Amino acid sequence: MKPDIVLITGSAGLIGSETARFFGERGYSIVGIDNDFRARFFGEDASTAWNRQQLQAQLTDYRHCDIDIRQTDAIEALFAELSGRIALVVHTAAQPSHDWAAKDPQTDFTVNANGTLNLLEACRKHCPEAPFIFTSTNKVYGDRPNQLPLIEQSKRWELDPNHAYAALGIDETMSIDSCLHSLFGASKVAADVLVQEYGRYFGMKTACFRGGCLTGPAHSGTALHGFLAYLIKCCATGRPYTVLGYEGKQVRDNIHSADLVSAFWHFFQDPKSAAVYNIGGGRDCNCSMLEAIELCEQITGVKLDWSYDPQNRTGDHIWWISDTSRFRKDFPGWSAERSIADILEEIYAANRLKWRDAG
Repeated sequence: MKPDIVLITGSAGLIGSETARFFGERGYSIVGIDNDFRARFFGEDASTAWNRQQLQAQLTDYRHCDIDIRQTDAIEALFAELSGRIALVVHTAAQPSHDWAAKDPQTDFTVNANGTLNLLEACRKHCPEAPFIFTSTNKVYGDRPNQLPLIEQSKRWELDPNHAYAALGIDETMSIDSCLHSLFGASKVAADVLVQEYGRYFGMKTACFRGGCLTGPAHSGTALHGFLAYLIKCCATGRPYTVLGYEGKQVRDNIHSADLVSAFWHFFQDPKSAAVYNIGGGRDCNCSMLEAIELCEQITGVKLDWSYDPQNRTGDHIWWISDTSRFRKDFPGWSAERSIADILEEIYAANRLKWRDAG
C-alpha cells in the first residue's frame, strides 16, 4: 500500500491545523496529535479546542489522538500501528514561550527536546522513508542578532545598510554558540540539532524550519506568544496591551501559516537530509511593534489601549528578518505571498465575530 497518512503533532494549533487542511484537501488521511497543552501553558483563552472541533467537522478523514508527545510508549504504539502508511511527519507541537519556559524549565525541555526525540526515534523505527519536518525557531540563534550594527529610526530599529545581512536578512551562517538563548531557546536548539543528527547519522529526510513569527487566522494568540494575533485581538476588544522594551521599535518578520505550509509541501516533493532553513516573511513582510499597532488601529478603527514597560524579555531580539534564499534556491517555485496588512486583515475578519460573542 502506498503511504497515505500525514501525521501532525500540534494538529489543532496554528501551523498544525493549516497543515492538516492543506494535506487533507490533497487526499491524504490525517492523524493529528494534540493534547491542548496550549491551554495549560497560557490559560483557557489560548485553548485550541475550537480549532480541533473545526478540523473534525471539516475533514472527512481526520483522526485525533489526545497524546502527550513525552509519552514514549504511546508515541511508539501509534507509529507501530500506522507503520507502512505514514508518508510524512510534521512536528509542530511545542512549548513556544520564552517567559513560560523560565517558570517551568523541566516541562519546557521535556516537551521540546524529549518529545522531539520520541518522535524521531519512532519515525526511524517505523517509517524511516517518511520525511520529518520540524518547526524550529529563530530563537536557536539566541541574542546573537542583537550584536548586529543596528540603527535606531523613528518607528523601528534597522540594520546598517552596509552589513551583509542588510539586503535580504539573516541567513543560516549566523552562529548559535556563545550567546544568551533563554531556556526556551536552549530546548529548541536541542530539538533542532537532534532533527539534523537523525538526518546525517541515519540518512533520514529531515528539515528544520527556523521560523520568525508564524501567524494566521487560526492562531490562539496570547500575551506570551503570538504577538500579531494577540495584538489585533486586544485592539478589537479593548483589552490593554503592554509593549515590552526597545521603545516598541523591535522588528519581526512574519509569515502566514499558509505560506509556511506551502514551503512544507515543496520540501515533501523533494526532501533533503538534515536540511536547515531560515523561514519567514523576509524583507517583504516585516514590521516593528509601533508599526503593527498603527496597522491594527487602521484595520479595526479602534485606538489600542497600550502601555510601555522598558524591561524587554530576556534574550529577545531587537531586529529579526529571515533571509529565505537557501530555501528559495532549493525550491525556486516557492514564495511568501502575503503582506503584514493582508495577514492582519485576515486575522481580524476571521475572528472578530468570535471575539464579540466571547465578550
